[in-house]
Amino acid sequence: MDFQGSLFEAPASGVDDFDRITRRDLGQGAWLDVLPTWVPAPDDVLTTLVDEVPWRAERRQMYDRVVDVPRLLHTYMIGEPLPHPLLTAARDALSAHYADELGEPFRTAGCCYYRDGRDSVAWHGDTIGRGSTHDTMVAIVSFGDPRRLHLRPRGGGASVVVEMGHGDLVVMGGSCQRTWEHAVPKVAHAGPRVSVQFRPFNVF
Repeated sequence: MDFQGSLFEAPASGVDDFDRITRRDLGQGAWLDVLPTWVPAPDDVLTTLVDEVPWRAERRQMYDRVVDVPRLLHTYMIGEPLPHPLLTAARDALSAHYADELGEPFRTAGCCYYRDGRDSVAWHGDTIGRGSTHDTMVAIVSFGDPRRLHLRPRGGGASVVVEMGHGDLVVMGGSCQRTWEHAVPKVAHAGPRVSVQFRPFNVF
């Protein structure tokens, strides 16, 4: 597998280390936490994700036709074991770190496999379930080639771009799913990337 790792790797310190996290206030009760190179030994996690997750392709209705979803998908539901122990540790560390703000643990892990630069996800918010009416969090851990996560406020305004590298963490919190949208656009060239999104119960 060929992918471009982070140019300047931070020392592996374990997923219980949140000292370097930075928060950006997006307004209207939304915020964004960013923590580069959070997961130690991300190469092994990426290999496990690519090789062992039961990836599936989906097709969806788009206006008057059915089209391929431009990425592979799988979701680990509540109680299902995750494919790598570091992912279990990451989910537990996130639940502990955000316990006071979130008030509940992260329960599910949605996985997206971006095979190359042609794979993408369009503008959307995670508003199926409680995200449409309540503040919540979605924690994204990225493995593989860097890709840019774009965010824009619903109704217009200045956008935000975060490049997610190998082992990086981004958490969208507060009203972000209701008041902002996010996307990962297509690019001319990119290697494999897997995004793991940890969510609380009934947030999609």
